[in-house]
Amino acid sequence: MSTKKMSRVLAVAATALAIGAGAAYAAQPASHGGPGGWHGHFMQQLTQLHDQLKLNPDQEKQWQAALDTMKQNHEAMHANHQQIKDQFKAAQQQPILDLNAMAAAHQQVEQKDTQLRQQTTDAWLKFYNGLNDQQKTTVSTALKQRFARMEQRHEKMQDRWQHHKGAASAPAANQ
Repeated sequence: MSTKKMSRVLAVAATALAIGAGAAYAAQPASHGGPGGWHGHFMQQLTQLHDQLKLNPDQEKQWQAALDTMKQNHEAMHANHQQIKDQFKAAQQQPILDLNAMAAAHQQVEQKDTQLRQQTTDAWLKFYNGLNDQQKTTVSTALKQRFARMEQRHEKMQDRWQHHKGAASAPAANQ
């Protein structure tokens, strides 16, 4: 693995706990997957990890604070994105699009989302930093397994893309 790729993997690893690897799941509306869907599976994994950690009362408070922060921030990000969608729909009614205003609104949402993600990261890191070494090892093992599965999915997607890209360019080459 190249140094660049390794540093990217480490960056993902460092933020995975912060985003709670459950950030994507825990606050998703029901329309994004039910108990049997991807999000239900992830929540099941998150619950299993929580149970394995055997948290003391102070750690449990930090877990709940991080989970609550994650959920609230996810909901706020969802609202931000809905606002952008609504603005885009309204802009489409105008004869001439105001791309400057649309870009500014998008940038503003990106800045808000960055702040929300950082708050979530900080809450999960505060929780993680309160764990003992055995608990950190448990979390690390779970994250390493998750990263390995993510890498496998990424490689499969790249293989499919390469196959699709090769198949799409083959007819053009034959002409």
